[in-house]
Amino acid sequence: ALDSDLRRRILELLVDRSMNINEIAQALGIPQSTCAVNVQILEQARLLACDHVAATKGAQKRCSLAFREVVLPLRPPAPAADACIISVDMPIGLFTDHQVAPPCGLLNETGVIGYYDHSDAFANPKRAGAGLIWMAKGFLEYRFPKERAVDAGRIAALSVSIEVCSEFPGYKNEWPSDITVWINGQEIGTWTSPGDFGGKYGLLTPRWWDLMNTQYGLLKTWRVSESGCQIDGVTAGAATLGDLRISELEYFTVRIGVKDDAAYPGGFNLFGRCFGNYEQDIVLRVELKP
Repeated sequence: ALDSDLRRRILELLVDRSMNINEIAQALGIPQSTCAVNVQILEQARLLACDHVAATKGAQKRCSLAFREVVLPLRPPAPAADACIISVDMPIGLFTDHQVAPPCGLLNETGVIGYYDHSDAFANPKRAGAGLIWMAKGFLEYRFPKERAVDAGRIAALSVSIEVCSEFPGYKNEWPSDITVWINGQEIGTWTSPGDFGGKYGLLTPRWWDLMNTQYGLLKTWRVSESGCQIDGVTAGAATLGDLRISELEYFTVRIGVKDDAAYPGGFNLFGRCFGNYEQDIVLRVELKP
């Protein structure tokens, strides 16, 4: 709950007074829907006390601090000597290559980018701000920078973290889809999403996006090291770092898609930091040896 600049600003705003959702949103210059989502997270963490009180029209939700002070320990366990993780957060709309088939589309925080079910929308410059992308089949590919100062021999592992689920018109909680990730053209593993999730709002999903549509995904991590590939720590393939030709390329490529011969070709939804349940885009982590 505290891992957000916006939520910390909300807490600071309420130090000396209580406010309703509209007042908080106006004071911080944010949409009411964004304010309501973040207030809900703080309330669930018991950092805010919220009451419904009578107003001119109906009732209003007034928020106040549950605590005057929060103390955080600032001494995490020390990492191994010289160990390091380089992390790059890539907006989901900044793909460098794609292949799509309808139903497909892109959304940002305020509406649809281009038109539903038109592949032309994937060339729209507004795609850079996309928060949700979906397609029935195909792939998206991204290029991540590779630090030139990092010797390929120091890399211990690469991992890709995404919020993702299947794709079904509207939504269908039981709709399996085999979603695959490739790094530098090498298949890292396939995860079978159990469904296309809807029927209740994602924590970050704007409230104008109807409940009858996809709302959130699951956070999954693909990882490759010298010993092989894993998805959330479970063995997923035999490829190793040596198969990725890291020293030969000037960047890392990450492809997310559904193979043509997948056993469950159920498409995919990809979530950015303003949709779904997790405030992140695509995260590539480079783990270095001490």
